[in-house]
Amino acid sequence: MTDIRPRRSVLYMPGANERALEKAKSIDADALILDLEDSVSPDAKDAGRANVCAAVTSGEYGHRELAIRVNSIGTQWHDDDVAAAAKAGPDAILVPKVESAQQVLDLVAAMEAAGAPESTQLWAMIETPKALLHAEEIAAAHERLTVIVMGTNDIVNETYGLHVPGRNALVLNALSWTLLAVRAAGKVVIDGVYNDVKDAEGFAAEARQGREMGFDGKTLIHPSQVEPANATFAPSDADVERAEGMIAAFDEAAAEGKGVATFNGKMIEELHIRDAKRILAYAEALQNR
Repeated sequence: MTDIRPRRSVLYMPGANERALEKAKSIDADALILDLEDSVSPDAKDAGRANVCAAVTSGEYGHRELAIRVNSIGTQWHDDDVAAAAKAGPDAILVPKVESAQQVLDLVAAMEAAGAPESTQLWAMIETPKALLHAEEIAAAHERLTVIVMGTNDIVNETYGLHVPGRNALVLNALSWTLLAVRAAGKVVIDGVYNDVKDAEGFAAEARQGREMGFDGKTLIHPSQVEPANATFAPSDADVERAEGMIAAFDEAAAEGKGVATFNGKMIEELHIRDAKRILAYAEALQNR
């Protein structure tokens, strides 16, 4: 993974709600998605757009990565959203329902035409059957596209599935398929949301499932989900200690001309060391956040 910026907790905030945008300044999320799409009613789109652009340019959100989610391609608000977001210069512009590599290229061209600074990345949501079938080409379409966000609610909706504990087989297959495509492209991939904000146990289980699958973090719909997401997607103290011990054991073995080493009774080789170094780099990134 080339981008080790922490994105354990990626919290959606409604762009038309000024009070929520103010509160977000004190929430310890790694990233905020300032939303102009689902959480903003049609009659509040213009106000929401002005709010999120003002938030981005305020400089008052500290370490939090700021992404603006625009309305989807083909809607009456999309072009104005992209132009305004590009001018504001957030860390990223998130586009829902991206379904092809050509759309990625068109989005990059639109961002550049609107004057987006080089630091503004493109994030794309994969949330339709068509997008899933083209996940690999979408993820690899352009270097400016750095993060894929899973839209699991839409995947369930468009496949006529049901929301069930542990997620249904099709959703799990969609998550796995997209994760493989994104990792092949060397990008970041964020798991979808958990809808029941009162079910802390269910959220914890799903977050752990996403972490075990290999996701970099989880999108969230409520501030109460931030702390457990941060804990789940961060290396623990034991993880860091184990990584340091593995590297030390491997270095000692290498000094003796050996290609493998033993640590805590288990054989370790180069692939384990690459993972150990990734864990330490991530832990350092969290410390420097």
